[in-house]
Amino acid sequence: MTPPLLPILDNHMHLNPAGRCLDAVREFARAGGTHIVLVSLPPWSLGIDINAPDDYRNVFDKILRIARRAEECENVKIFVVLGVHPAELTKYYGRFGLARSVEIMLGGLEIAHDYVVEGKAIGLKSGRPHYPVEPKIWEASNDIMRRSFELAKGAGCAIQLHTESATEEGLAEIAGIARNAGLPDGKVVKHFSPPIVKICEKYGIFPSVLSGEDAIQKALAQGTRFMMETDYIDDLGRPGSVLGPKTVPKRTKQLIPEWGEDVFWKIHKENPEKVYGVEITI
Repeated sequence: MTPPLLPILDNHMHLNPAGRCLDAVREFARAGGTHIVLVSLPPWSLGIDINAPDDYRNVFDKILRIARRAEECENVKIFVVLGVHPAELTKYYGRFGLARSVEIMLGGLEIAHDYVVEGKAIGLKSGRPHYPVEPKIWEASNDIMRRSFELAKGAGCAIQLHTESATEEGLAEIAGIARNAGLPDGKVVKHFSPPIVKICEKYGIFPSVLSGEDAIQKALAQGTRFMMETDYIDDLGRPGSVLGPKTVPKRTKQLIPEWGEDVFWKIHKENPEKVYGVEITI
């Protein structure tokens, strides 16, 4: 009996009509990729100006249209994650002031929550800046992230986080905020994670490991409680950044002879099914 084909999922990819978009999906599929978690880009990357919370609908609807087109062009299943990028706060602050900027971003998260409840998306996106900011911006960013955890709990979904470089201290703080918001362990996904599988497990955070160089081997040495991602940004000015579309399937196939196929069934099927409550089938 022929064994089923191995699903291969990229847990954090962006697609942009102004970039390679469907060509990137084709490259992913031809390398053996089968599933993509498509994460919403910051509004300015899509040429959309945000002046009020309702403007986020233009962003989210555009991402959903891209997802539908991608599924039609290749035999790839697209799951969508919607929300706000922490850099938006510093970008809006100069235009609207802090209070209004926070209000706009919280409104955007409320709309993303509604899309999840309606079945249009599988999760939310939030976080806090990965670069130094004024204390009041940092505090406001934590407030936005805290509210995103509450909304994820209300929608019964996972949330992907864009944050500062992962450290045990930072992860412990984030985990504490999530638990205080009532979000169950395993529903906070650390996007752009280094291979710190055991530390993330200690705090109930699920790592999405950036799949460059020897990161996956280092992660596998600690277990299989992680997912793989490229953080492909689909910017023609930065081709292949952060990692190219074929990286996850290529890396997976390279490592099967050494690690076996069973560990990748866990990484590409069982883990995303558990985290997002989806079904991974081919």
